[in-house]
Amino acid sequence: MLVINNTNVQPLTFFLTGIPGLIAAQVWISIPFCLLYLVALSGNSMILFVVIRERCLHEPMYYFLFMLSVTDLSLSLCTLSTTLGVFWFEAREISLNACISQMFFLHGFTFMESGVLLAMAFDRFVAICDPLRYTTILTNARIAQIGMSMVIRNVAVMLPVVLFVKRLSFCGSMILSHSYCYHVDLIQLSCTDNRINSILGLFALFSTTGFDCPCILLSYVLIIRSVLSIASSERQQKAFNTCISHISAVAIFYIPLISLSLVHRYGHSAPPLVHTIMANVFLLIPPVLNPIIYSVKTKQIRKAIMKTLIQKQLQI
Repeated sequence: MLVINNTNVQPLTFFLTGIPGLIAAQVWISIPFCLLYLVALSGNSMILFVVIRERCLHEPMYYFLFMLSVTDLSLSLCTLSTTLGVFWFEAREISLNACISQMFFLHGFTFMESGVLLAMAFDRFVAICDPLRYTTILTNARIAQIGMSMVIRNVAVMLPVVLFVKRLSFCGSMILSHSYCYHVDLIQLSCTDNRINSILGLFALFSTTGFDCPCILLSYVLIIRSVLSIASSERQQKAFNTCISHISAVAIFYIPLISLSLVHRYGHSAPPLVHTIMANVFLLIPPVLNPIIYSVKTKQIRKAIMKTLIQKQLQI
């Protein structure tokens, strides 16, 4: 069997996959994908614009929402070219270096989103459980430190992952399961021992999302306990309403992520279409729904967006 090591002069080429079994209809299938990307890009750009522009939104909660929109926007952009390239132009070829680069940013921004959701949970915890110290705990300097720590964590866990992928050799099939590069998908094509890569991937997953998710759950246990101690039912409802948007964002991020990881590691007998659907749900649903949820459920964001749109209409 021919073994191709990635240290050879000739670069390795992999082949991305669109929708298995529906190749003839991919141009039509690309239309909803294109619309979803358009919604994700425009929605998150609008959130960024109004948070920067409106001084009333210069508060910790909206700074974290700004970070979430930056992450969602980056997630969409890092896969946009390959996904639409496969659907529109059958541009399926991708080099190993390009694949590793995309994988680094894809997983890095995924872990970044997990960290932002944890920071938002901490924000809600302080706001509800210790409101008198809210402004002294979540200062601008501390928010900046939280953002930098998330970036440093993601780079630290992803660098070993991508460096060890460079050491793998590949043989046989070079066909990836998705229209973008996913770590588990890539290392499964290796014909050499990939146990270290699998361990590093699991370590990266558990040290980021595996740490963040229990902390988010713990924060909500403490929030619920604090809210239930409030005598007034009206104040209880008001406190819970401030968390609805964040709880929705956590659900639409973690449920597809966990499902995709389980399908890749244990669902080998599942049809290829299942893998593709799960991968695209994981990729597109959070960036599409997060700006919609926060625009609908957060009064200040909704008012800022309406104000911006009305001003643009008046200028026209």
